[in-house]
Amino acid sequence: MSEVGKRNSASALDDIGLKTTGTVHYNFGAAALYGEAIRRGEARLTSHGALVAETGLHTGRSPKDKFVVRDDATEAHVWWDNNRAISPAQFDTLLADFLGHAADKDLYVQDLIGGADAELKLPTRVVTELAWHSLFIRNLLIRPDAAELEQFVPEMTIIDLPSFRADPARHGSRTETMIAVDLTRKIVLIAGTSYAGEMKKSVFTMLNYLLPAKGVMPMHCSANEGNNGDAAVFFGLSGTGKTTLSADPSRTLIGDDEHGWGPHGIFNFEGGCYAKTIKLSADAEPEIFATTQRFGTVLENVVLDADRVPDFNDGSLTENTRCAYPLDFIPNASRTGRAKHPRNIIMLTADAFGVMPPIARLTPAQAMYHFLSGYTAKVAGTEKGVTEPEATFSTCFGAPFMPRHPSEYGNLLRDLIARHEVDCWLVNTGWTGGAYGAGKRMPIKATRALLSAALDGSLKDTAFRTDDNFGFEVPVAVPGVDSAILDPRSTWADKAAYDRQAARLVGMFAVNFEKFESHVDAVVRGAAPRMQEAAE
Repeated sequence: MSEVGKRNSASALDDIGLKTTGTVHYNFGAAALYGEAIRRGEARLTSHGALVAETGLHTGRSPKDKFVVRDDATEAHVWWDNNRAISPAQFDTLLADFLGHAADKDLYVQDLIGGADAELKLPTRVVTELAWHSLFIRNLLIRPDAAELEQFVPEMTIIDLPSFRADPARHGSRTETMIAVDLTRKIVLIAGTSYAGEMKKSVFTMLNYLLPAKGVMPMHCSANEGNNGDAAVFFGLSGTGKTTLSADPSRTLIGDDEHGWGPHGIFNFEGGCYAKTIKLSADAEPEIFATTQRFGTVLENVVLDADRVPDFNDGSLTENTRCAYPLDFIPNASRTGRAKHPRNIIMLTADAFGVMPPIARLTPAQAMYHFLSGYTAKVAGTEKGVTEPEATFSTCFGAPFMPRHPSEYGNLLRDLIARHEVDCWLVNTGWTGGAYGAGKRMPIKATRALLSAALDGSLKDTAFRTDDNFGFEVPVAVPGVDSAILDPRSTWADKAAYDRQAARLVGMFAVNFEKFESHVDAVVRGAAPRMQEAAE
């Protein structure tokens, strides 16, 4: 086995029994990986120096093809209703076949870290058959310095072989694509997909399993920090404004997607960002746009014109076009990836039913209720004849990455909120004056004004009313914000229609939460929307 760029004395692959007659490239930097990816025909250069690759059939994650090993250690701790299981024997067969498949391949190895808290970090070795995948994960995780690499000992190993095809009969897979996770041995095998995001989310999944046992809360969220050390956490599903609202030029960006909350405060799991680029513009998101114009950034499924200029308005390959870049490409990004305990938690929802107020204050029990619910709403889109919004509930704002039962994360969050006296807010970036199709989108100026008031503490000093349907507190008047939108019912021309819509949404919450009721106490159950009042 020829080894290039090796920095530690023992072979990085011996521990997992991987032997290859090809060349193994260890911890290559961006320039070397550019050269490899272009030489091998995996990717092209843009006119501005970014690297662009296409992922083929899979242009997003394959959650239905993700499997977790069900063994004695995981049996009692994994939420099996949410995680497909395979046996240890099936995983062993898959691993042996992986090692055989890689026996004659050139491979790329990166030694990286998940978690910016030195006491809680997860050293991770990532083995890929694609050079651009190696650059992608180098951008997304935390890069050790030279001294750390000399002493690097991995706790987790990811092997990503897109050319491998899983066999459902032999490996227990659903299709030829498979993401197999052994939480006990901390090994992840990725087969049959070139979508690079599977690697990033595999580290998140592993930390979501390991950290709660240490009393640390893993979170699918963005985070930023003010000049006074006032950190804020932003939970939210896609389309709710998680990235946009946390990217505040007046505050330091801790990270845009995955964090932990431990004894020393919050910390980023990653060393980079993985931002959507569809319809990206320099005017709307100048900092993210600037990263696409420089060497080192990886673009996924972005169409280039004849002059190799990215066309971010072209979604012909997928609407899920992406860019992956190191966090330090953002001017106001944190250099440590750490911050103090948050003063505020923001839960974002885009309510297309037009029922929720633009902001509401939550008690710890209400915060746990809405965290477990993970509500947002999707608009009807382009499906013929469909005009109604569609409610979406993704528990903990990230159900696909949750190995444990949601109540474990919810209890952790509630305890941390109470211990550190954190203010919690539900922010609706969706519709007002009616549901989607009749009302209008919540004004971004109003959302930012309300969010600023929440973060600087001034919102706590205003008068509040109790919402008739959800029981949370809503401000009555806020400087710079039209008071009418603070009372959603008043913005509807047909008040009876609002009442019916509110009752309908409350009912959806109740049905969704039934699966959690036996796992939470009476206080949290009492934080549920008030169905009787809503239905009157």
